[in-house]
Amino acid sequence: MASVLTIVAPVFGLIAIGYLAGRWKIVSQSAAQGISEFAFTLAIPALLCRTIATMEIGSLSPLSIWGSFYAAGLMTWLAATLATLFVLKRPAADAPAIAMTSTFGNTIMLGLPLSMGVYGTPATAIIAIILSIHAPTWWLIGMLHAQAGGDYSGQSRMAIARGAVLDLVRNPIVLGILAGASWRLTGLTLPSALDRLLLLMAQAGVPTALVALGLSLLGFGIKGQVATLATAIGLKLLWMPGLAWLLATYVFELDNVARGVIVIMAAMPTGANAFLFASRLGRAVDSTSGAVALGTLLASGTAAVLVSLLHGG
Repeated sequence: MASVLTIVAPVFGLIAIGYLAGRWKIVSQSAAQGISEFAFTLAIPALLCRTIATMEIGSLSPLSIWGSFYAAGLMTWLAATLATLFVLKRPAADAPAIAMTSTFGNTIMLGLPLSMGVYGTPATAIIAIILSIHAPTWWLIGMLHAQAGGDYSGQSRMAIARGAVLDLVRNPIVLGILAGASWRLTGLTLPSALDRLLLLMAQAGVPTALVALGLSLLGFGIKGQVATLATAIGLKLLWMPGLAWLLATYVFELDNVARGVIVIMAAMPTGANAFLFASRLGRAVDSTSGAVALGTLLASGTAAVLVSLLHGG
């Protein structure tokens, strides 16, 4: 139990510090914005760029890792869509936003530090493989789903698709991944000065991202329809990681480290990107906001249980 607390407590402790610093106005709103922009515009992209450019894949199978994680996600997306229509009795136009809320997890701010806390350096390559297509995959699926039908607050489908594509191509996280992948294709070793620069930036990424997450929670409230909120959070925190474990264990037969990282990443609560997607559609916005806030709060407990199971704590 002590080892689990050693891994989980600092992660959620930094989130709590960020939240309380914002709540008590120790950190001003402009400073909070600066911390967030530094983390997600510079530090985290540098971390991902360096990781992808230098990682040793070894015997890892990207297809097996993607299969375990994204097949679980696709089945979660389908379950959320069916639940929206037949259990929650909500309009079909709400389904893409609710499915995104149930599937798009906070893999960077929470999944990355928790995975590295449990498995250390061996987790980095697996994390990079998952994140290399994470945002593009779910945004593409979300756009295709949104295109399938429904009235989106007077917005044209083309406007929604164009806005989502622009969000992706301007996303510093995506750009950092692309930069690392592009360098990797050259087959060259990173110059030592550049490697050191990226390393220094990367070292600041995780703590600032966690504090920024805490600060950002001030903008999310536990609101929305109770049934929708419970459904989305249940699918995200329980259903998706359960499916990921089954797929990684029995279908793709991955080793303990790869399976553990995939399950942790799948078990992360709803991320802010899902809120951005719901806001763009103008659908289920309150429920998505609630899922981000309440899901993150509940994840402090579910993550501890999950790490205990995986870590043998």
